Amino acid sequence: MNKAKTDTQTKITMLAKCPTGIQGIDEITFGGLPQGRPVLLCGKAGCGKTLMAMEFLVRGATQFNEPGVFMAFEETAEELTENVASLGWDLAELIKEKKLAIDHIRVERSQIEETGEYDLEALFIRLGFEIDAIAAKRVVIDTLEVLFGGLDNAAIVRSELRRLFLWLKSKGVTAIITSESSDNSLTRHGLEEYVSDCVIQLDQRVVNELSTRRLQIIKYRGSKHGSNEYPFLIKENGISVLPITSVGLDYSVTNEWISSGIKRLDQMLGGKGFFRGSSILISGTAGTGKSSFSAHFADATCQRGEKCLFFVFEESPQQIIRNMRSIGIYLEAAVNHGLLKFQALRPTFYGLEMHLVNILSIVNEFQPDVVILDPISNLTFGSNDIQIKTFMMRLIDYLKSKNITTIFTNLNEGNSAFVEYTEIGVSSLADTWILLRAIESNGERNRLIHILKSRGTSHSNQVREFLLTNQGVQLLDVYLGAEGVLTGTARIVQEAKDKAAALAQQQKIEQKQRDIERKRFLMQAQIQAIEAQFEIEQKEIERLIEIEENQQSFLMAEKHKRAKLRQLDS
Repeated sequence: MNKAKTDTQTKITMLAKCPTGIQGIDEITFGGLPQGRPVLLCGKAGCGKTLMAMEFLVRGATQFNEPGVFMAFEETAEELTENVASLGWDLAELIKEKKLAIDHIRVERSQIEETGEYDLEALFIRLGFEIDAIAAKRVVIDTLEVLFGGLDNAAIVRSELRRLFLWLKSKGVTAIITSESSDNSLTRHGLEEYVSDCVIQLDQRVVNELSTRRLQIIKYRGSKHGSNEYPFLIKENGISVLPITSVGLDYSVTNEWISSGIKRLDQMLGGKGFFRGSSILISGTAGTGKSSFSAHFADATCQRGEKCLFFVFEESPQQIIRNMRSIGIYLEAAVNHGLLKFQALRPTFYGLEMHLVNILSIVNEFQPDVVILDPISNLTFGSNDIQIKTFMMRLIDYLKSKNITTIFTNLNEGNSAFVEYTEIGVSSLADTWILLRAIESNGERNRLIHILKSRGTSHSNQVREFLLTNQGVQLLDVYLGAEGVLTGTARIVQEAKDKAAALAQQQKIEQKQRDIERKRFLMQAQIQAIEAQFEIEQKEIERLIEIEENQQSFLMAEKHKRAKLRQLDS
């Protein structure tokens, strides 16, 4: 009984939320905007206020069956309809179905003169009529500056703002009111944010000639919310906000293994490959084969019937597909079956924040099992170390939270004195780090692979040479010399020496075996001769014995005869 009473009290005190339907906003607001309350959406020109407000109404009408009213002071209904048509929103159809109403009020700021009392009663009547006509649950007023732009009396502005917000609350509608920001405050008058229950700020920054839009919830009465800055994109289907700054380290892990696509590399990694959901870093100088290893992994992923998302920042997808044919990897079939998707974009097209939002937005749409980024070192243009490390940390944590196996390639500087080093400092975040090297000896360059670390596996510590053949990456047998691993011509020479030594050893063994056979033959001949001599002597002795026995018998017979003769004589 007490438990039921407590639950009832909790439900009564909990703030009701109105889901926006805008990707990411409901997550960082923990359910949406405050239902039945006004929300202030502020920002400078071009940051996306009108678009976000319109999407709030469109999503409400199409996803939650909540009609909405858009009261515009700057753009007409026709202009708004044309502006959002590219996003796939048919405002005319929504208006026809009485799910949306757009009311344009033309106000010339030059005609506003502050005299006598100022109130918004006429606006309330007009807006109330629109709300009642379609039973609207959502309202947008765009923008406050037109209403109060000609007023300098802060007391009147504050009073009328409070009246407007209280009137919207009395109508029970969830409202978004847009407002332009000034250089030193969230809004032009510096008053709107104080009378609002929820304040969301949008801005657009240009750093190193790269533009990034960001969203921040300044305040939200009665509810917890994300307070960080969240980058967002205006995409072909609307606004996408990704709460990537809130990703933690509480993601689950699995004991499932997946193959790298290279059998001998799997053996070096403990015999099974990589853990699913882990992050793998492949680093090396230019031309060491980083993209080839990545293509092997992508091909193995698609061969298992899983989906792979391949981000490339240097080459076009067609160029990669063509180049991989030379090592026996044919990616066209996987692309045609929808298992492999390439996303090619120049690193300078976005800043780091926008790259992160774009990457994760595509990940959410495609839902891959494996993500490959080749190379991540190109994304560091115009960014400092802190921004780069923050970017990588948020990206890796987000992909791990989705149990997505990730491969990053990193280009090391050719003149770097430290081969076990990445300029972007991502090596500590990777679960497996594979280093590819090219060494010069005997007038040639040869490729080596070394597993620097692989968490949770008993991996090999051996440096091995590998070749890029028409059958893919081929890891060769290890040949050690006085100065380390032998590669290229030195390995071939050593192989020839080893074969010659093995042949000589085999010939020695065969000669010794022939000597043993000869000695065995001589021994057997001697044995046979001795046996023959023995048989001859044996027969001679047996003949002599026989003669002796015959003589003895004769003498005995003669004796008996003489005995009988004596008896007769007697």
